Amino acid sequence: MRFHIAAALSIAALMAAPTIAAAPAKTAEVCPAKPVLPPELADWSRNVSSKTIYGYGEPRDIGWPALGAARTELSLHKTESLRYWIAPEREPDVFKFGGMVPIDVKKAGRLVVALDGGAWIDLVHEGAVVKSATHGHGPACSGIRKMVEFDVTPGRYLLQIVNAPSDKIRAMAVMR
Repeated sequence: MRFHIAAALSIAALMAAPTIAAAPAKTAEVCPAKPVLPPELADWSRNVSSKTIYGYGEPRDIGWPALGAARTELSLHKTESLRYWIAPEREPDVFKFGGMVPIDVKKAGRLVVALDGGAWIDLVHEGAVVKSATHGHGPACSGIRKMVEFDVTPGRYLLQIVNAPSDKIRAMAVMR
């Protein structure tokens, strides 16, 4: 008899318990064959995989190739082998990758740096970090994971990439 009473009470408790609604199923994002990008990012979707710039492991002279407005694959280094121009604002992880690449700015305005992977970036000019104006993700389905914007004046800047998950990252730098 005790078993029947306990079983009945358990069933009654279950029936009285609030029903937990199942979370709606996530639908996979359907991406168009050619994502719509703002005009300044149009070259992101162009296949330029043959263009690779070496992400330097130590500061170099002014003559090394600059990152530009076309999506470019950067070859990075293990963090332990890097000597950044100035100490990054984010602590480097010895199990990740990084590097440095210059960016030439011809006129004052808003510089947008886009990456296809997660990484910390510092933009350095005249020995100091340029504070970002804003940051976020790229347009849906574009393959741009991160976008950081900086207010800049003409000159040569150094983009320091810190804590990338692999030794390759695609990047571009455009003026808005």
